[in-house]
Amino acid sequence: MNVFIIAAVSVDGFIAEESDQISTSWTSEEDRKFFVERTKQARVMVMGSTTYKTIGRPLPGRLSVVYSKDTAQFSEAQQKYDESQLRVSQEDPAELIKKLEREGFDEVAICGGASIYSLFMKAGVVNKLYITLEPVIFGKGVKLFQEGISAKLKLIEMKKLNDHTLLLDYDVLGKLG
Repeated sequence: MNVFIIAAVSVDGFIAEESDQISTSWTSEEDRKFFVERTKQARVMVMGSTTYKTIGRPLPGRLSVVYSKDTAQFSEAQQKYDESQLRVSQEDPAELIKKLEREGFDEVAICGGASIYSLFMKAGVVNKLYITLEPVIFGKGVKLFQEGISAKLKLIEMKKLNDHTLLLDYDVLGKLG
């Protein structure tokens, strides 16, 4: 199972200035296009409730799995969309990945935010990172990972998406030390 993190970050390592900021307000068109193509290819997107709320709905052609401690807040959305479009979960990340694999999925895109990126990294299930480096500096905000995350990475590819934006493709080799 290929489990990858997909994120856009500022040059100073933030995924947003505020937790409810929509990334499309500051990312490039090329990053948005990569995100759509890569998540459609994976067919499954895992995200936290704040990320889901900024998107506002399951995206076409993909299953959205939303992590939330308060599953009741999604009861209306779960009635509107079927289980092939939207699921709400509190499962252990490794268990969720096993379950999705049994259902025939072979890739999962972890789409944010920072607590979800951290949860899946800590669980040791992430084997790839796609990081789009955008030419902005926030100075403060939401870091890509919460504290306590360390990993050794191998750069597989660095691709120029446009004159100012880089896409970094890393394999996760394991924990540091």
